[in-house]
Amino acid sequence: MGLQRHGGFAVAGLRHGLILAFCAVVGVASSAAPAHAQAPPARVVVSGEGKVNVVPDLAQVRSGVTTNAKNVKEAVESNSRIMAAIITALTEGGIAQKDIQTAQFSIQPVYSSQDQHSESKLTAYRVSNQVIAKIRHIDKLGDVLERLAAAGATDVWNIDFMVSDPSKALDEARETAIADARRKAEVFARAAGVTLGRVVTIEEEGAAAEPLSMRNRPMAAARDAAAVPIASGENTVRAVVTVGFDLAK
Repeated sequence: MGLQRHGGFAVAGLRHGLILAFCAVVGVASSAAPAHAQAPPARVVVSGEGKVNVVPDLAQVRSGVTTNAKNVKEAVESNSRIMAAIITALTEGGIAQKDIQTAQFSIQPVYSSQDQHSESKLTAYRVSNQVIAKIRHIDKLGDVLERLAAAGATDVWNIDFMVSDPSKALDEARETAIADARRKAEVFARAAGVTLGRVVTIEEEGAAAEPLSMRNRPMAAARDAAAVPIASGENTVRAVVTVGFDLAK
């Protein structure tokens, strides 16, 4: 077979070279192709919840006084005088200075109610001062409330019963949550006709000691009572986990 030449090159030789190059590319592509992808392992993911009830050993009270006067100076002086008596009542009730913290102090103008077509008139100033006190002996809470009332407190907003060290109860709640998750996973596995395998993932969604609160307790009730009755009840320590299990047929 004669060779055809074009532009000084052998056409037959060029075609042969192209065929070899194509085969080489195909060989490289074949060797680089991934092996058959394996299916992901069968798993079941469930959530579990654990709760433990504990008796609180700590109380936190937010209290203070609100006063009104015609000018700012009088309102502040009146408020400060009563607030000093409140702090003294707290310390005399066995609360350390480190456990008393100012939570709010505000000065606001007070306007008289006028007709909607007329301008409101400034009539007074209102001063509010509140502190948060931590009571480390709950059995003293009733006595502390009586002292606050006697000192002239006009506001008691929150009484929270808490656990000073919830770590042990939280660990118990976590163990209960894991057991709850396994119980659910076993139910799913039996229903699906498979065997529950090992734990592969554990994630904690939330763990907290929920305080028991008494909101907006009126001080008038404390003034009228010979002793303030207090029931601390129980707090709930809660943990939630998400657990993944392998499954085997």
